[in-house]
Amino acid sequence: MANDTKERILDAALERFSQYGYAGTNIRELSGSLGLVKSGIYKHFESKEEIWNALLDRMIAYYGERFGSPEHLPPVPDSQEELTAMTMRMVDFTVHDKRIVMTRKVLSVEQFRDERAKALATKHFLTGLTQMFTHVFSGMMDKGLLRRDDPEMLAFAYTAPISALIRLCDREPEKTEEAMARAEAFSRHFLKTYGC
Repeated sequence: MANDTKERILDAALERFSQYGYAGTNIRELSGSLGLVKSGIYKHFESKEEIWNALLDRMIAYYGERFGSPEHLPPVPDSQEELTAMTMRMVDFTVHDKRIVMTRKVLSVEQFRDERAKALATKHFLTGLTQMFTHVFSGMMDKGLLRRDDPEMLAFAYTAPISALIRLCDREPEKTEEAMARAEAFSRHFLKTYGC
């Protein structure tokens, strides 16, 4: 029961932080949104900062298990088509999973206030993706699916436009279908350019 309440608090905190930011969220309103009194929150978390850190810890684990990370690398595709399919599964998850969308919004704002949020934003929006796809592309080169080139540079060239399209979905959700189609078209264009 205590763990259920803790999870409910973290869910509500993510929702409020994504709408109002960390500074714009107070414990009284957070507890009220859950039908609790402030002491009900403090039974599980000592402070708003502790809620924040627990929320970030939970989202790191959630993202790593479902999407992948430098610590949980995806398998190297056995064909060019598998790369596009894997990419589109990742894009679909990233733009449609409510927790991930809210986390991305929180990190986008809070990276300017909080050092941990800044490090996570850099990892999830840039360096982590580059590391994951460096691994993927290096493996695809070894399998003869991509021409030999600098896998890190290719990973950066591949992930940056797709990441920009994901950010477009955050700003203009009505363009999600179009953005996903463009991401798939880009993946296929990339493979025509760099594939063997």
